Amino acid sequence: MSIPFSSTELSNDLLTNLASLGYNEMTEIQAQSLPLMLQGKDVIAQAKTGSGKTAAFGLALLHNLKVERFRVQALVLCPTRELADQVAVEIRKLARAIHNIKVLTLCGGAPMGPQIGSLEHGAHIIVGTPGRVEEHVRKNRLSLAELNTLVLDEADRMLEMGFEEPLERIVADCPSERQNLLFSATYPKKIEQLVSHIMTEPVKVEVKSTHDHSSINQYFYEVDNNDQRINAVERLLYQFEPTSAIVFCNTKVECQALADNLSQQGFDCSALHGDLEQRDRDRTLIRFANKSITILIATDVAARGIDVSDVDMVINYHIAHDPEVHVHRIGRTGRAGNTGVACSLISHKEAHKVIRLEEYLNQSIAPEPLPNDSVFSNTKVQAAMVTLQIDGGKKNKLRPGDILGGLTANPAIKGDQIGKIKVQATSSFVAVDKTIAKVALKTISEGKMKGRSYRVRKLTN
Repeated sequence: MSIPFSSTELSNDLLTNLASLGYNEMTEIQAQSLPLMLQGKDVIAQAKTGSGKTAAFGLALLHNLKVERFRVQALVLCPTRELADQVAVEIRKLARAIHNIKVLTLCGGAPMGPQIGSLEHGAHIIVGTPGRVEEHVRKNRLSLAELNTLVLDEADRMLEMGFEEPLERIVADCPSERQNLLFSATYPKKIEQLVSHIMTEPVKVEVKSTHDHSSINQYFYEVDNNDQRINAVERLLYQFEPTSAIVFCNTKVECQALADNLSQQGFDCSALHGDLEQRDRDRTLIRFANKSITILIATDVAARGIDVSDVDMVINYHIAHDPEVHVHRIGRTGRAGNTGVACSLISHKEAHKVIRLEEYLNQSIAPEPLPNDSVFSNTKVQAAMVTLQIDGGKKNKLRPGDILGGLTANPAIKGDQIGKIKVQATSSFVAVDKTIAKVALKTISEGKMKGRSYRVRKLTN
């Protein structure tokens, strides 16, 4: 049964804005957690990515906010910068009806100077990564004295990444009287320990799955060694010909090695893991979302920042250590009514993980033979788009419409040959059809937008 947002205690301003965004009925996690959060209870919510959890806690903290009080009243901690940026965008969208609200992101991998300057001007809501937030707190640049809501988003990944100490130091600096909201895709023992000393009589809600896994065709293949794994990935990519695929690796080293190998074989792919510079991770995510890369090879932690709904295929290079993580991985495909494919490579050494997964999925796993050599006669799927980076953004008052207008001013470029446009503070990114990439590059570099010229270049690995 669908439950409307209007059945909650949310203000009319928030409800009107939700309606304008097309958010009328609550998702399952919202229906279970939002009323509890609006009552001021501490809540532990277990739900997968894409379940609507960001809107759930975003609405709760906006409900608690006193906008006339220009102090930090809510803190949202995320494991990665990519996820923090995503959360901040969603909160700003939900807060459109509240005037003069300031949401500030504080993440590692970004320059410290601008963050210090922004903190001096104050904020209502901070969204950030534990390491960077803790540093600002420790150096007395960020006061949490008037905090009323603390949110830990993707708490399982924060603990996996070793953020226990910064989390403890941040919590120690928060007022003891506050609301605590914890969201996690999985619920390992470490989370229980964290909950026991930061939350007060929490209520736990759980949504098992956010979409019907019957829309995902799962296949398992047996391999003997890592050389065979690389060959198996190639065969599966030739067999299924995905236009958008994610390959999950358990380690950063495997991730990079596989990406290098597939690139040498001529596949449109890129790696995404924690050893890469933040700038490179950001650009890789933009290119994948823009359809300028067909295959993304990622670790679980890095993949938490991916917000791409139409992924055709997921490949597990190794079985995940935790069955819940396996389900979370394959849930990246088969969304929005589409059918997805999930392929997992398994070896004899992973028999214990396979047994655990069989118990968790309540199904027996029978490996099938890998595609034979005939698949190599198929063509490699190449990216249809190219991403251009423009050296100008919000600070230059550039908007997506300006970039679209600048390109279509050339009659050789049609509107349907232009894909996603993302405008950041000092840079903008636009996806264009590969067939007009050179024309688009020339059009922007020789033309003007908002009365001035901009440098532009094509993004590559």
